[in-house]
Amino acid sequence: MNADLKFLANLDEPLVYIPSKGGGDETDHVGNFTMQEVSIHDGRKNKPSSSLDVEGFQLVSQKTAVDDFYDKVQVESTYHDEVKTLLMEMTGATRIDIFDDTRRSSSIDQQRLKNIREPADIVHNDYTAVSGIKRLRDHLADDPDEATRLLQRRFAIVNVWRSIAGPVLNHPLVLCDATTVAPEDLVSVERRAEDRIGELQVALYNPEHRWYYFPQMQMDEALLFKTFDSETDGRARFTIHTSFDDPGAPADAPPRESIETRCMLFFG
Repeated sequence: MNADLKFLANLDEPLVYIPSKGGGDETDHVGNFTMQEVSIHDGRKNKPSSSLDVEGFQLVSQKTAVDDFYDKVQVESTYHDEVKTLLMEMTGATRIDIFDDTRRSSSIDQQRLKNIREPADIVHNDYTAVSGIKRLRDHLADDPDEATRLLQRRFAIVNVWRSIAGPVLNHPLVLCDATTVAPEDLVSVERRAEDRIGELQVALYNPEHRWYYFPQMQMDEALLFKTFDSETDGRARFTIHTSFDDPGAPADAPPRESIETRCMLFFG
């Protein structure tokens, strides 16, 4: 299947990423961006055994006891434990800190009703080599000595993404095989939020990129993808991703609703 994704066009203008706050506003991308048609492959058929350390992403089965992902108490008391158990089993991490849950919907009405954000529409990765470390220090701002201690060993940031309202028929997540991304494809950009100044990566188009999605993701599936890794031994460190308008989606496809839970993983 071919679909259009939004890439950084060039470096001719200053770059700033201003995330939406939720509730019906939109993310603002300052800079020159362009739509590029790419080939998107069915990950169920073509990447059934992908891994976080090679391609940067992995689809897993995971049932959940949560019946309402808009219920903050359920998410924090039940889902977080489920996510921690899953990631420890999948990665061997010895400690996991969950620091964010972001709910999104492709329906503007649902965004306004639930005060949630829209699907990402630009090819990006959430952190850079610098901002991944800064995010850990910000997370442990009340205990800087603990942050320094944890930085002596490997840590990673992994997002756990899942549907929270039936199968995903349109606006699915699409991810690029990290082995096909060259360092020069990634450009660091200031991420200017109300509460924090950070940095993320946007991507220049490269015909060598190989893109995958997992059609009709169900609520008992979770898509894991790595957005930062402190290790520099050749394993995947970053995973560029976005959503896309599936040209084969039914005209009456229900809005996508999803949650992505961001987790810090510590090893050793």
